[in-house]
Amino acid sequence: MERKPGSSRADRKTTERNRRNRMKALLSKLHSLVPPQCPRESTLSMPDQLGKAANYIKNLQVKVQKMREQKERLLEIEKINTTMNNGLTIGFKSPEIGIRKSGSILEVVLVTGLDGQFMFNETVRVIHEEGADVMNANFSYVGDAMLHTVHAKVGDGDSTDERISQRLQEMVNDMLMELHP
Repeated sequence: MERKPGSSRADRKTTERNRRNRMKALLSKLHSLVPPQCPRESTLSMPDQLGKAANYIKNLQVKVQKMREQKERLLEIEKINTTMNNGLTIGFKSPEIGIRKSGSILEVVLVTGLDGQFMFNETVRVIHEEGADVMNANFSYVGDAMLHTVHAKVGDGDSTDERISQRLQEMVNDMLMELHP
């Protein structure tokens, strides 16, 4: 079987061109999936685009891991609360809330009766809805009360902390009005 000397070379060129076109298309697709940080990013070199995509993916992985850990903590709290509610008659304690801001950290301290899991969930929901990031949340039992503490990061210079404070105070006041009409 005879081969023409130029045919294998042409085949290699075509194969290489197809490979480069496919890589270019895949890189373009990857670049379109990474949100832009600034307008000049459309002119990034291929290694810079790949590095940016790798960093973006790593940051997403870290966020997902933190959210999984937070979910596990919240599910554990719910499990403890459910276990406590089964078989116990729990007295109601009027909720109290304290909110303090230090720099970009907002600390919310919620004191409830042992049945206060709903208010804790609502507190975390309000904080998330207002755009703050919950850094940590924990609770402890003090006699017949639960002490919930939530630390959230809020933006500097905006009124997120004021909106959160107002909504949480309204939530507690509404709960008190339901209890003592």
